[in-house]
Amino acid sequence: MMGFGFFDSFMFNIFPIIFMIMFVVIIGMIIASIASGAKQWNKNNNSPVLTVDAKVVTKRTDVSHHMHNTANDTHHHSSSTWYYVTFEVESGDRMELSMTGQEFGMLVEGDAGRLTFQGTRFKGFQRR
Repeated sequence: MMGFGFFDSFMFNIFPIIFMIMFVVIIGMIIASIASGAKQWNKNNNSPVLTVDAKVVTKRTDVSHHMHNTANDTHHHSSSTWYYVTFEVESGDRMELSMTGQEFGMLVEGDAGRLTFQGTRFKGFQRR
């Protein structure tokens, strides 16, 4: 039986190296993501709670759909929704803050009032 030469060499010598590199890259990306989240969480905790005059500029949602296979070969569908509102403060600066669906539903574009936040955390909005 004739060998494939280059193909055999690739599969048995190079593939394990490529696999290991990809494994390390993926693990590195996961660690970087966790570190970034922890850094933002710490920064928010160390930020002062501020209350400023602001206006609701825009609202948006981000919906992600998931399909899961179960042990008995059926499919389970679910979705996740994240809610974001962009506020404009008196200086003209804008910030987009994440919030719960209930808080999101209480706001309308154009609402003006007092925005309370801590770093990138939405704490509340009192309409005028």
